[in-house]
Amino acid sequence: MPKRHPGAGRGRGRPRPKGRAVEPAALAEVRNVLGDRPRRRDLLIEHLHLLQDRYQGLSPAHLAALAAEMRLSMAEVYETATFYAHFDVLEEGEQPAETTLRVCDGLSCELAGALELDSALRAAADAGVRVVRAPCMGRCDQAPIVEVGHRHVNRASTDAVLATVRAGKRSPRVPAYRGLSDYLDDGGYRALNACLGGARPFESIVAALDDSGLKGLGGAGFPTGRKWRIVRGHPGPRLLAVNADEGEPGTFKDRHYLVTDPHRFLEGVLIAAWAVEAETSYIYLRDEYPDVRELLLTEIAMVEARGLTPHTRLELRRGAGAYICGEESAMIESLEGKRGLPRHRPPYVAENGLFGRPTLVQNVETLFWVRDILERGPAWFANYGGSAGRGLRSYSVSGRVRDPGVKVAAAGITVRELIDEHCGGMADGHTFKGYLPGGASGGILPAGMADLALDFGVLEAHDCFVGSHAVVVLSDQDDMRAVALNLMRFFEDESCGQCTPCRVGTEKAVKLMEREHWDEPLLEELAEAMADASICGLGQAAANPLNSVLRRFREDVKLNHG
Repeated sequence: MPKRHPGAGRGRGRPRPKGRAVEPAALAEVRNVLGDRPRRRDLLIEHLHLLQDRYQGLSPAHLAALAAEMRLSMAEVYETATFYAHFDVLEEGEQPAETTLRVCDGLSCELAGALELDSALRAAADAGVRVVRAPCMGRCDQAPIVEVGHRHVNRASTDAVLATVRAGKRSPRVPAYRGLSDYLDDGGYRALNACLGGARPFESIVAALDDSGLKGLGGAGFPTGRKWRIVRGHPGPRLLAVNADEGEPGTFKDRHYLVTDPHRFLEGVLIAAWAVEAETSYIYLRDEYPDVRELLLTEIAMVEARGLTPHTRLELRRGAGAYICGEESAMIESLEGKRGLPRHRPPYVAENGLFGRPTLVQNVETLFWVRDILERGPAWFANYGGSAGRGLRSYSVSGRVRDPGVKVAAAGITVRELIDEHCGGMADGHTFKGYLPGGASGGILPAGMADLALDFGVLEAHDCFVGSHAVVVLSDQDDMRAVALNLMRFFEDESCGQCTPCRVGTEKAVKLMEREHWDEPLLEELAEAMADASICGLGQAAANPLNSVLRRFREDVKLNHG
C-alpha cells in the first residue's frame, strides 16, 4: 500500500511546498521593476536595490517573489538582503518610512557634533521620517553629514536637513565635474589609444609602473606593475575589479577624484583592462556615493559610444553599505551577489577571484595616476618623496584643522607638515594632541610623534600604519577614550560575523570600554586574540585604537587596578 503524504487527508487538501508562497501581485511587481534585465545570481544585489528604490523597503512578499523569479532559495535572497546595512528588510505588514535620514556617526562627524544633531533630528522630525545612525559617508572634510534619501546635506544643521526633507529633495545632487569633451581636449585617452593601437606594448607599460614606484593606494601598498604581471601570468579569461568602496572612516580621496576628473580614472581602468586582457571590468562603487554613480553612468555611456572600450566591457556595480567589502575577497563575493564574507587565502584573487577567474583588483587612486605616469614618464612620479617613499600621495585630512580636504603631497610627508603647510594650521581654539595616520584601523599617535613619515612601512614600528592615508587630527578638546570607543563601535557594527574572534571580540571590547574603569589586562588579552585569530584585516586591526590609547594616552582613561 503506497504511503500517503503527511499533509494529505483529514480535509487538508493537496500538499503545499515548504516556505512562503509567492503572491501573484508581488511577482508581477518584481517583474515590472526588473524589466528585461538578466536574472543572473550575480545581479541579486542590483535587483534588491531596484526594488528598494521603487518601494522604499524590501517586503517579505517581494523577497519571496524575487527568489522565485531568480530561481534562488528564499534563504539565499534573505541572507544577502539582511547582510547589507542599506537594505531595509521589512517585517510582515510593516510599512516603510516615507523618508530615511542617515546621520553619519563616523569620528570626524562626531567631532563636528553629529551626536547632538542626531538627537535634535529625532526630536524634530515629522511623522513618516525615520532617523538612523550610519557609518562614515566619505565626506569627512564637510562634517557633519546627513543623507536624506539619496541626497547628502554637508555641514548639516537641523534646519538645513528638515528643509531638505520638506522640499522633497531626496535625489542625489551631481556636482560640476570635468566631462569627456574637456578631457579629450587635454589629450585624454591618448595613452589608451597608444596601447590599443600597439604603440605601447605590455612590457613597456608595466616597466613604467615599476620604475615609478606606484603602489596600491587602497591601503595595502602592493607594487602595481608587479600585480599586473602576476594577473597576466595566469591563464585567461581574466577580469578586472575596481575597489571604489572606500569605507575606512576618514577616507574620501577616491570620491574627490571621481567627482572632479572621472575620465582620468576611467582611462586608468581601460588601460589596466587592456594590460591584463580583462574581458569585463567591474567598478564596485559604495552606495554612499549616489552622485558619483549618476555621473559615472553618464560618462561610461559616452566612453562606450566613443568606441574606447573594444577590449573590455564596463559594469558599474553598487555596494550596499558594508565596510567589509573594502577587503578585496569580500568585494568579490559581493560582486557575485552574495554576502560580503572574506575568503580564506590561498588561493589569492589574482589567481582565483571573481567567478573563479584570475582577477586584477585595483583602487581608484592607483588607476587615477596611470595616465600621468605613462605620459610624463615614471621619473616624474618617482621623483616626489624621499627616503621614506616615492611618488605622490593623496591624504584625506579631517578633524581639528582649519582647512580639511584632500591634500596631494609627496610620499613621506609628516602630519606636522600637512597641518601647517596644507591645512592652514589647527582650527581656532584647538591645540594639536594626536592623530589617526591611517583611518580607524591605523592606530592613534600623539602630537609628540608628529614628525614621522606618513607612508608604507614606516609606522609599523610604532604599531600603526598609514593604510589609505586617512589622517584625522585631534586636539586638546578631544577625549581619547571616547575616540577609541567610537572606532570600536564602528568595528562592532561592521564585523561580517564570519569568525568568532572578530564578531564576539569587538562586541565584548565595546562593553568593556563603556565601563567607567577599563580592565587593562582583560582588554589586552582580548586585543591579542582578535589580532591573532581573525580571518581578515578588520578583526586583526580593530584593537589598534584601543592599544594606542592604553600605551600613549593613559591619562584619558581610568584603569581598574583592583
